[in-house]
Amino acid sequence: MNSTNPQAITSNWQNLDLFNPTQEHLLLRETLQEFVQKEVEPQAQSHDREEKFNLPLFRKLADLGLLGITIPEKDGGSGMDAVAAVIAHETLSTSDPALCLSYLAHTILFVHNFYHNANPAQRQKYLPPVISGKWIGGMCMSEPGCGTDVLAMKTHAVKKGDRYILNGEKTWITNGCIDEKTLGDIFLVYAKVNGKISTFVVEKGRKGFHLGMKITGKTGMRASPTASLHFENCEVPAENLLGQEGDSLLHMMRNLEIERLTLAAMSLGIALRCLQIMVPYAQERKAFGQSIASFGQIQRYIAQSYAEFFAARCYVYNTARQLNFQHAGHRLNSDGVKLIATTMAKNVADRAIQVLGGNGYVSEYVVERLWRDAKLLEIGGGTLEAHQKNIAKDLQKSWKEVLK
Repeated sequence: MNSTNPQAITSNWQNLDLFNPTQEHLLLRETLQEFVQKEVEPQAQSHDREEKFNLPLFRKLADLGLLGITIPEKDGGSGMDAVAAVIAHETLSTSDPALCLSYLAHTILFVHNFYHNANPAQRQKYLPPVISGKWIGGMCMSEPGCGTDVLAMKTHAVKKGDRYILNGEKTWITNGCIDEKTLGDIFLVYAKVNGKISTFVVEKGRKGFHLGMKITGKTGMRASPTASLHFENCEVPAENLLGQEGDSLLHMMRNLEIERLTLAAMSLGIALRCLQIMVPYAQERKAFGQSIASFGQIQRYIAQSYAEFFAARCYVYNTARQLNFQHAGHRLNSDGVKLIATTMAKNVADRAIQVLGGNGYVSEYVVERLWRDAKLLEIGGGTLEAHQKNIAKDLQKSWKEVLK
């Protein structure tokens, strides 16, 4: 058995309209599967081991039209929908969730977020270098003293003439650096102006903007660079403000929906790959004179994993079909899919290790890396506890319409 390459589970669900609504979606999936097999899989283990971001490979995603996947064609993107974004994140995560996390930070947290809040002049200036992959982008929200509690952020900006002066520190920033010494290229930075949260575009090279440190020793997602960033009297032109002062709560809420949906899609990719490994392994591995797939305990692991994966997959794709990029209002299910799918992926990866036994505990069989990577998805983009709070709160308002 060759455990270094994704195995295909042949099933009718590959062609269901729910997962591939159009031929364009199916072509995207097939193109990405081939790209993952040829380009992504061969490097995934080594870059995880070295905690190294594969910048050349990341830039190849631009050639596939992925870095502006949800941006209209007239503005240089691929003009696709939330289902396409789910397909991309799911497929990349079957092999390298860390690369996919950096892709999400660039494409969803920066490009998509920026596009829907920028004016025409800002789009014309900043979209070409990020959609082409020339610049690597990210978003700066979390701070050392606040993560989920964004209203407690301390980073602030004061307007002086034709510019704003930013001060503060951001941490856990995906794509915050390219390596130990090199900043990412461009960021959306949330900061308070007169007590209200606003959004700024800040490029590398701005006076007072510098790298704090690259965060190493992470449990998983090691090939996705994470950093702390410092703003010390950082001068940002007033024209780099997105929208109006104080608009950012709307920016955040709208973009959190697609962010949480695509994080859930990453969970699907992790679970699918684990199933692709554990099912044939259980068939081939012999113990006590028979295939371990004949043992009830192993059957339970496999059956439970498949059922949970498929249920989550249906929920994720159904939510994607309903998502409207222009308007917030899908929080109930964008929180719901992330709440369910992320824990599902962690559990499926855990069962895969158990099915493989000692082999599952070493890097050769991939599942230990997927298990490590899966854990972050329960934390980043909103914790499980935050989703539980949000869902319960939203249901208090809308349960009569939702629970019919």
